[in-house]
Amino acid sequence: MPIAAHRVAHEAPPPRDLEATAAVTLLPTRATLLDRIAAHTPASDVSPAALVLVGLLRRDTGWPLPSSHLDQVAAALSAGVRGDDWLARSGPSEFAVLLGAAAHHAETAANRLLVVVADAGVPGLTACAGIAGLSPDASPSEVHRRATLCLTAARSIGGGRVIRYSGARR
Repeated sequence: MPIAAHRVAHEAPPPRDLEATAAVTLLPTRATLLDRIAAHTPASDVSPAALVLVGLLRRDTGWPLPSSHLDQVAAALSAGVRGDDWLARSGPSEFAVLLGAAAHHAETAANRLLVVVADAGVPGLTACAGIAGLSPDASPSEVHRRATLCLTAARSIGGGRVIRYSGARR
């Protein structure tokens, strides 16, 4: 008895619409963030600005967050930033917010963003933040490095912490 070949009909994948696109993938990247910082840096002595890096922390396993949880946080942060703030992605579990405020005023905004993350509905998730002010004498990558340094220090202490860069010790 001959065996007939079965032909499997291949279905085309469903069309992706904007609602099905992950919120995280819609955010600008770190490269775009650095370009944005560069655009704001020359005027930062007249019009203060600050970079807030929000780093996510898991209290349970420390394993990477599923993309659905990152999308929840991205959507919550997007809804939680002010109209003149600028939200971007900075790393796998980090978000960046460019604020039109001096670094010492950015602490209030950073604390508000940590509450937004805590209220995003992801069990076991908390966040901390690092802040660095823009300055005409600091390159965009230096501003990002300073904020990352502060975020790393805040993460070592634990969730809910905000640390602002205040310059080198002398």
